[in-house]
Amino acid sequence: MKVVILAGGFGTRISEESYLKPKPMVEIGGMPILWHIMKYFYHFGFDDFIICLGYKAHKVKEFFSDYFLYTSDVSYDFKTGEQTFFDSTAEPWKVTLIDTGLNTMTGGRLKRIREYLGDEPFLMTYGDGVSDVDLNVLIQSHKDSHKLATITAVLPGGRFGVLDIDQGGEVHSFREKSVKDGGWINGGFMVLDPKVIDYIDGDSTTLEKEPFERICEEGQMNAYKHPGFWQCMDTMKDKEKLESLLSKGEAPWKVWMD
Repeated sequence: MKVVILAGGFGTRISEESYLKPKPMVEIGGMPILWHIMKYFYHFGFDDFIICLGYKAHKVKEFFSDYFLYTSDVSYDFKTGEQTFFDSTAEPWKVTLIDTGLNTMTGGRLKRIREYLGDEPFLMTYGDGVSDVDLNVLIQSHKDSHKLATITAVLPGGRFGVLDIDQGGEVHSFREKSVKDGGWINGGFMVLDPKVIDYIDGDSTTLEKEPFERICEEGQMNAYKHPGFWQCMDTMKDKEKLESLLSKGEAPWKVWMD
């Protein structure tokens, strides 16, 4: 199953770092949060990534271009021009980096990568949030629901898209970024059928608005309720919280061995 990661936004609320790099490249414990997210998916066996780029896309491309070199020993023969890599610790990932436009919205970014997705359901998340959600259970929830979309619902309260979920797990409404609402919100970590892209008009479409609202109205959105850890990195305060958890060895998303 392919993993789509949205990594093209401007990250204006963490401008202390994002003026130099896209928010997914902001580091936690010396590595970009994007890398942490990918390591988490890889722990569950997913190694085929499509990353939707936008703002400062070249920074992400440079990171992956150099990643194999940085994680390998290398021998250079200056007589022949030959270089040999050995003892690499790089993960066996396939990473497809697609520049989906500087000002493209989330729905537009997804629509732009349609040709890379195939016809099977795929995983999707944002490039700025970590969790300890069980991806295998999430996928099974999606299969059991027989719906077009499954969203991981989390309970941080506050400033995100609010979900109205019935006891069977069907989402009846999707209200984006209502600051007064509490309850379950969209935490990303989704499973989507490619048919979801048919609900997206173009670059100016925000996935979490009209497309998701229409999918809900048609009874085609499922929620997997995750009461465990979830944290996005919108601000420097969020970054410091994640750094603290990692430094103390208490990071719930760090399920891999060093």
